[in-house]
Amino acid sequence: MRSTHSWREAFADTLPVMAGYMVLGVGFGILLRTKGYGVGWAFAMSFFIYAGSLQYVGVELLAGGASLVTTAVTALLVNARHLFYGVSMLERYSRAGRAKPYLIFSLTDETFSLVCAPRGEDVRYCLRVSALDHLYWVTGSVLGSLAGGWLPFDFTGIDFSLTALFLTVVVEQWLSQSDHAPALIGAGASVGCLLLFGPESFLLPSMGVIAASLLVLARRKEASARA
Repeated sequence: MRSTHSWREAFADTLPVMAGYMVLGVGFGILLRTKGYGVGWAFAMSFFIYAGSLQYVGVELLAGGASLVTTAVTALLVNARHLFYGVSMLERYSRAGRAKPYLIFSLTDETFSLVCAPRGEDVRYCLRVSALDHLYWVTGSVLGSLAGGWLPFDFTGIDFSLTALFLTVVVEQWLSQSDHAPALIGAGASVGCLLLFGPESFLLPSMGVIAASLLVLARRKEASARA
């Protein structure tokens, strides 16, 4: 089936994504460079992993020598929402042929919001949007890594960019949602596990507690709705 949407339209639609991905990608590349990993690592992680928050977390996992199990479980929990993105697009992408695996792989938050629009009925449009967003992220990461190698700046403290990113997301969710229970559960579980297990081992227990608590909360809401 012939595409009714051009590369120019896809590029215009993805301009806001480019603005965000380039900035965050540059930050990731610089952060990775400060930990001793060069441009090859920046390109490989952004091309093959392609998950902003997970890549930021991955820098600390690499630098801290985290175990394979810790890395795998962290990756699953941080990116679990992408499983639902992929499942929700299976029917639409069933016509994508060989491009289907890539379309599902490249389904980030921002890409998902674009391909869910009416234009997303055109599979070729979805492919163009996905490829452009992927290109923006890889380009930003590589530029950041290169810049981090020659810019005469002290990048001490840039690793706080991950904390700042998540704080921004939390504040946005807090302001846009009337139900603050998930945020409070996340904060409480993290602080509690930090006190119990220490800063080196609290990540996985806190994620487990958060996941279990949110599951119980969701079931209670469903039960209340049916009553």
